[in-house]
Amino acid sequence: MHIQDSHWATASAIAPGGAVGNGRGESSRSAPLRVDAQRNLEHVLRAAREVFGELGYGAPMEDVARRARVGVGTVYRRFPSKDVLVRRIAEEETSRLTDQARAALGQEDEPWSALSRFLRTSVASGAGRLLPPQVLRVGVADDADPLDEARVPQQRSQPQPGSGELRLVQDDTVDDSGAAALLEVVGQLVDRARAAGELRPDVSVSDVLLVIATAAPSLPDAAQQAAASARLLDILLEGLRSRPA
Repeated sequence: MHIQDSHWATASAIAPGGAVGNGRGESSRSAPLRVDAQRNLEHVLRAAREVFGELGYGAPMEDVARRARVGVGTVYRRFPSKDVLVRRIAEEETSRLTDQARAALGQEDEPWSALSRFLRTSVASGAGRLLPPQVLRVGVADDADPLDEARVPQQRSQPQPGSGELRLVQDDTVDDSGAAALLEVVGQLVDRARAAGELRPDVSVSDVLLVIATAAPSLPDAAQQAAASARLLDILLEGLRSRPA
């Protein structure tokens, strides 16, 4: 998976129905889209999810247009820049992952069952391949203070000095409200599983998100992809689980 950063701070907001907003949630036009325009928008969004999921956010807009079977000008009429399209897709997939995490929390009584359910549903949906770049941007902790304030709270968990612990690097130049909500609810899943003694104490929220992002390989055959994802996730879940000493 190859994910490249986009200029999130400069991307305009997309209002419901595909209208381009002014960045404050205010649409520059309120009229509903024509049937054919709405259909084109749905084709573009579906194609963008497929293309970015396969090639990463560095894929060109021309590839999205080709997959949607529309002209690249049609794509740019709906999304004036690639950054705007990337933001739309990433925000939708982040919201989907957050909903999946909340469902696991609310419907599974056992902490490990809740965490594993979230991982399985998220990998199956493919949403992990479309996480915002700032969520997957990681740094390697050194031997400094293990409670470094740059880490999100759920990641301040018994790190081993010099162990190369992964930590999320926050980006103050973008609106991270959606990503923050995802981190919060995944943090609850991690905390519950750790408190129950079922999750390795060194596993952090970033580790869980990395599993989601990497356990859904993109293969040309759908059946092979599903089988490979299931097998890889089984292996990764075994690696996350705590074992008696």
